Amino acid sequence: MAEVSAQVAVGPEQPKTYDGPPDYRVVGRHGVFPEVSHDEIARFNFLAHMNRHLATNVMPGIKDAFDARVEPAFRRKKERGFRDRHEVRKALLKDPMFQWWSALRRSTMEQRQQAGRWVTLRQADALNARVAALTDGDPRLKLDPTLELPRYVDAVDHHCMPGSYHTELTPGDATGAANYDIGLFATTGGMLGRFNDGGGIAVARWVKRNFPDFRPARILDIGCGLGHNVLPIAEAYPDAEVIAVDVGAPMLRYGLARARTMGVDNVTFVQGDVSKLAEFEDEGFDWIQSTMFLHETSYKSMQAIFRETRRLLRPGGIVLHVEQPQYTDEMPLFEQAMRDWDAFYNNEPFWTKMHEIDLDEFMEKAGFEKTSMIHGGVAAVVDPAVFPEAAKDQSQEDYGRKAAWHVIGARKGDGREAAA
Repeated sequence: MAEVSAQVAVGPEQPKTYDGPPDYRVVGRHGVFPEVSHDEIARFNFLAHMNRHLATNVMPGIKDAFDARVEPAFRRKKERGFRDRHEVRKALLKDPMFQWWSALRRSTMEQRQQAGRWVTLRQADALNARVAALTDGDPRLKLDPTLELPRYVDAVDHHCMPGSYHTELTPGDATGAANYDIGLFATTGGMLGRFNDGGGIAVARWVKRNFPDFRPARILDIGCGLGHNVLPIAEAYPDAEVIAVDVGAPMLRYGLARARTMGVDNVTFVQGDVSKLAEFEDEGFDWIQSTMFLHETSYKSMQAIFRETRRLLRPGGIVLHVEQPQYTDEMPLFEQAMRDWDAFYNNEPFWTKMHEIDLDEFMEKAGFEKTSMIHGGVAAVVDPAVFPEAAKDQSQEDYGRKAAWHVIGARKGDGREAAA
């Protein structure tokens, strides 16, 4: 079967002084990207602009309210300052500025999910047929219908996504994954680039810069979702065999179809629980990667995941986890409380606990040497022709959605110091 080339629908050029999200019409249209109508595009554009407005214009007012009203009132009542982020959050909940911002932010997420689901469900049969035509019989898709879903997946509709990553409305369903793909633009305001792969591009560039002699023959991406972050890694290392693992069959089906239409042919999509990957042999990978995945696991499973990564890693290989920054004593309690919003109001229940964990300690308990730890930072790489430089406001932190992340990892057992 002939594979479809990825296309980009180019909209009107943005003026140089424009500082908002790009027009949805510049979003990359690969071969299984759902069709979107004029009105659906308008709705995504509205949601993208609303998210940016909340982040850049409304959110600073919360800090003003905190300094002027919330903290002074707490000190007067308790005769002391805040002890932790939880006291800050509970105090903020009583303030109308936080209430207004929080309600609008939650509403935009729910509307984003409604918009995406409508687009995919109205064309579900045609979309699923295209995915099936590209994936049925392809050995690069390995599904396990007997897989028992971890409770941290099965019990939560992550970030208000109906059915989360795994629910199938019909045999061979890929609509949930398509919804995730087409709506990321609205959530991030286009900050992840045309194909929502700016994070993966950044990781690949970071590894090439910090480990210039690294030549991985086999790469494992855990919690891959629809593969938007692993494809740039596979493209950066075209001679490597790349294995992408996730529990969600719809994500994996759509991911392979998406990869095929984008011309990436060295990724195999495997359904599995990444805390127990018995199907893979010891020391079978040179690089193990996760991107914004750990916060959607659990306290117990994350420890098992770290142990599995060490078992699966070859001597001299690297494991990297890309996440939002951990809460530290240096991070103001106000910032910690604002970052906790996703845990309490965006269906990310492990977010708050995960970000207070000492990840270095967890890595050491899994067997990695302290001297082998890797730390760094990456920011999404986007095309400035699509997203004007003026719109990438690095000074404004969105406390959880900004396209900039920390890197933590380790190099296994070769005695060499990791890159800083």
